[in-house]
Amino acid sequence: MSLSIKADIGVTCFNALILSMSDIFNMKVGTLTTISNLSFLLVCFILDKERSISRYLLMLVANLCFGYVVNFFYYSLLGSVTLDNYFMKVICFFIGLVVTCFAVGRILYYNTLKFPIENFCTLVSERTNHSMKFYRYCVDVVGFSGSLLLSFLFNLPIYVREGTVISLFLFSYIMSWSYERKGISK
Repeated sequence: MSLSIKADIGVTCFNALILSMSDIFNMKVGTLTTISNLSFLLVCFILDKERSISRYLLMLVANLCFGYVVNFFYYSLLGSVTLDNYFMKVICFFIGLVVTCFAVGRILYYNTLKFPIENFCTLVSERTNHSMKFYRYCVDVVGFSGSLLLSFLFNLPIYVREGTVISLFLFSYIMSWSYERKGISK
């Protein structure tokens, strides 16, 4: 995520919303990502009939760590890095996208952790006539339009760019590929 943000050619739809909100509230991106994920986590806990305390505690700790890691990489490790060349921005973006998708796919493969947004979409789909995929796209539409709306209302940079469109097409594909690779060491 940090590499994709640093590339400055667009991020995933939901992350575009996070970046816009980060500008408005003057908060670090990782901190706002954590707050957002914890909000989804709370709603999941309310909706979930099983409510495995150990699984939710693991998700809580993982999300707190994720926000910290994003902040560390983006503000500390990559803070002084500037990418002036568009080709380097594209390379940085693709490395960030591939690493993110690969990691998500492997985490799903090992079934050790559920992500709050995807878990939310799954829980809602179990109560309705729509699929998890439908609700995940709804989250993307909200992120996409919300980011654009906030950018125009508050005169912010536009975070929905070519990288956002690329992410829409490649994220699920790379994540699925990673998820299905059984030959990768366990």
